Amino acid sequence: MKKSWKKALSLLLVSSVAALALVGCGSSSSDSGKTTDSGSKTGTATSATLDAIKQRGKLVAGVKFDTNLFGLKDPATGTVAGFDIDIAKALAKDILGDESKIEFKEVTSKTRIPMLDKGDIDIIIATMTVTEDRKKQVNFSDIYFKAGQSLLVKQGSDIKSIDDLKAGKKVIAVKGSTSAINIKQKAPDAQILEFDDYAQAFTALKSGKGDTLTTDNAILMGMSQQDPSYVLTGGLFTDEPYGIASKHGDDEFTKYLNTFLKKINDSGDYATIYKKWFKEDPKK
Repeated sequence: MKKSWKKALSLLLVSSVAALALVGCGSSSSDSGKTTDSGSKTGTATSATLDAIKQRGKLVAGVKFDTNLFGLKDPATGTVAGFDIDIAKALAKDILGDESKIEFKEVTSKTRIPMLDKGDIDIIIATMTVTEDRKKQVNFSDIYFKAGQSLLVKQGSDIKSIDDLKAGKKVIAVKGSTSAINIKQKAPDAQILEFDDYAQAFTALKSGKGDTLTTDNAILMGMSQQDPSYVLTGGLFTDEPYGIASKHGDDEFTKYLNTFLKKINDSGDYATIYKKWFKEDPKK
């Protein structure tokens, strides 16, 4: 009897250890499918930018204050209006259900990426051309506007094309813009004068500090509307596709932005906004 009892006890202990081992293995396998250390479901990605916007209850957008048709501030009322502004409002409505839940902060070509990096703004929607170099610093959405670089001159100017920008000609551009880089390559003999923003650049042109101002044709169209004695010339000599920029590495927010852009395209809202500002249907 003693031997049988000892044998039974031994078998019971072995079975218990095996059962515990199986429970341990099952728990480990189960946990790996449930949560990560951060408590979020494995395989589900979250957007830090989108979460911050929702928690704050407000989208903070970096926009131009000096660019007619895209983002121009009315000094009398303090309101900012333009194509980029309306796209940003539509995004606020998509995220928060209300287009008024948005704050606009002024950016320039020079300040916009540093402001995004510091967290002062959630997005840049400010006539920003998508380039390979910029993709190393920010995430870009799909293209939401296609522009091209051109020239703005006083009516009667002898400048008819980029080929006329010889030695002695002064070309005005904006610091930090792709236009400034492009014109140095395409008109190496011309003198390039760079200003901080478009308002300063256009003022410089009108005061005779330069012979022409160069940037994207859509921006120049806005300047020409403000003062019809200045006209576009030279056609388009670059492609300038605009994207909405957001924090580098937040790929989930970029996916959200792309879904949003597709949604407003499919609904016709994009065409409505485009026609409001450019008096024509979007180019296919």
